[in-house]
Amino acid sequence: MSDTCEVSFKERVRVLSRDYLKICLYVCELKEDRNYFTRKLYSRFISTSRVLEDFLDFHGAKNNTTWYFYRELASAVRHLNLGGYSQKHISNRLGTYNLPDTGTFARKGLITLDFINGCLARLSPIIIDEARRLKISLPAHRFSASDFPGMATSEMLPYDIDDEAHDEQRRHLVILANDFLKIAEKFDELEFYNPYNPKELREIIPEKINEVEIRQFEMLVHNLQSSFDTYVIYGGLRFADEKLKKLRSFFSVGFHLLQMTGRLLHLYERHLHDAGYKNIYKDVQDRLCAIIGPDDLLDHSINYGLYFICHYMNKGRRLSREILNENMARAQVRVGIPVKLGFHSRPSLLVAKIVRHYGGQVELCVGDDRFDAASVLDIQWAGGKISKENITEVVFDGDVRALRDIEILAKVNYGEDTMGKGVSLPKELGYLK
Repeated sequence: MSDTCEVSFKERVRVLSRDYLKICLYVCELKEDRNYFTRKLYSRFISTSRVLEDFLDFHGAKNNTTWYFYRELASAVRHLNLGGYSQKHISNRLGTYNLPDTGTFARKGLITLDFINGCLARLSPIIIDEARRLKISLPAHRFSASDFPGMATSEMLPYDIDDEAHDEQRRHLVILANDFLKIAEKFDELEFYNPYNPKELREIIPEKINEVEIRQFEMLVHNLQSSFDTYVIYGGLRFADEKLKKLRSFFSVGFHLLQMTGRLLHLYERHLHDAGYKNIYKDVQDRLCAIIGPDDLLDHSINYGLYFICHYMNKGRRLSREILNENMARAQVRVGIPVKLGFHSRPSLLVAKIVRHYGGQVELCVGDDRFDAASVLDIQWAGGKISKENITEVVFDGDVRALRDIEILAKVNYGEDTMGKGVSLPKELGYLK
């Protein structure tokens, strides 16, 4: 059935604005009290603003001076509520995450929530005024707090499904822990070490850090969480192994922070950032900036959101390695050393890259000595002992996945000829290029 029907634009916008404006009237009475901003309220605000925004976009409000501001207000409200919903979820669940160093994180999370709620409180009366200007009648009935209850109680349903571990749980844990390590390493590329001041934030957003990048990270972490829930602890976390619960907490809090940060960055880049537009676009942008405060929005997005994403993804690395090494298949392989030149820079680097790629522990065994095969320096130290003692074969012990590729590498003399020049690697080792 088509959504198109013979109803006037003004009548349809009145109908689609009704619940949206009812929420605005309700928020006007709440001011900024975070206790009344429940996830049910955020959710209802999201759905009503989205329907209204889509309707206005379909009818060309982006290119109409009369309706453009009303449309922009709906969009700003939607993204603030999406961010608020994710942040409220974190605040509600933080006590169950069992994460380290949560004192400052919890406090700054509530400050961010207050910022979002404050923006919604300031926007709501302006939306009401804009509706009056557009001659959209205000709804006679109002919402009350009972319409937006909290989503949690003190009761828990009985645990009566026997959730035995899947036969392949260990294999999936190895893959997921390794994926976590790879994603955490990607966050290092952001080079986030200290909070940014307002001038620095404006310089890096959106040139260096932007919504697109954050959404890409969000997809990676969401896929990780989905795979974990499907293949590791399908029935939930209540009685799961403590290490598994803690590992999931690291990427779960990261995922919800990415959701919140991405929505706030979208609001900044699309609606508050000066992209060179003039006339009505610039006027509306200036009005929104006066209500929301771009510097504050970036501070909460980056110095809170992105900072703690990087913080907890980094904190989770040690646990990921521990889980990976406990569950991975182990073996030993005996291989020759690089002919002529031994373990100098190139062979050492390629071996270390293989080990890091899989994330599991691998040791290079030379006699009674064991060296970390993920460390180029350690391998070169081993190379000195190998050369001194005229050893021709060594043993690698550890992650069977890495050992398989080290064997392949050894068969091509570790990627070089006898003169030390590089040679083509087999296709199985394409990730080393």
